[in-house]
Formats: sequence, structure tokens, C-alpha cells
Amino acid sequence: MAIQGALPIEFGTVFPRGAYALGVEPVTDFETKRPQLDKATGLPLWAVDVIDADPDARGKAKSVKVKVAAEHCPVLPAEVPGLPFRPIEFEAMSVMPYVDESGRRPRVAYSLRARGVKTPGTPAPRKAPAAAGAKDAA
Repeated sequence: MAIQGALPIEFGTVFPRGAYALGVEPVTDFETKRPQLDKATGLPLWAVDVIDADPDARGKAKSVKVKVAAEHCPVLPAEVPGLPFRPIEFEAMSVMPYVDESGRRPRVAYSLRARGVKTPGTPAPRKAPAAAGAKDAA
């Protein structure tokens, strides 16, 4: 099968009505009590507590955690005056389905990951283009 690991997904597909961040905390390895590292990048993982802005979202789908791999704790967008949480968007999201067997019956659940956070409506930071000379040398 050609699909291996997490599947890339757009923020608007996961949160079509937007999302609100409540806070962020480091992800700790349950057994070692040390910071958990992202297997692909080796960076520490941070869990952002998120509320789905969709009024039809219910139960476990209303509040989720999105894991972000970053060297330092992600800086959440500024609070909106009068609201207890912060509107947020995630950059370069991916989703990994898995079977959750912790309840009475097994169910399909989803682990959400992102490479960064930003204020809604702001463009993602652009990476610097590769040097032109390196391209011509090939």
C-alpha cells in the first residue's frame, strides 16, 4: 500500500468553522516522564488544547488536542478581548487514524498533528528559496 503514516490534511477540512486554543503544554512520555519527541523530526511535541468552533460538534469531537513538533513551546495567537480563548489556525496538518480500545467498545479515533500555529487570516511564513547557483550546478 502506498499510504504510510499520517495523511496530510488542510486546516479547513478538519475545522471548517475555525478553532479556538485554550492552552498548550509539553507532551510527556508516560513511562519515562521525559518530553516526548516526534519520530520524524526528533523535536519535542507540544499539545494544543482546541475547541472546534462548529456548533454541531459534540462530545469527544468538540474538544481535541493537536500535537505540534517544535524546538520551543509554540506561541499561541493573542486573545480576543471579551473571549476566554484564542482563535487559531494550524499549519501543515496531518491526521493519523487509529483504533481506540480504552472504552467499552473499540472505535476509530484520529491523532492530529501540525508543524506550526498562526493567527487566522495571516499567511504562513515562507521559506527562503534555494540559492540559484546550487540549482545550476546540478
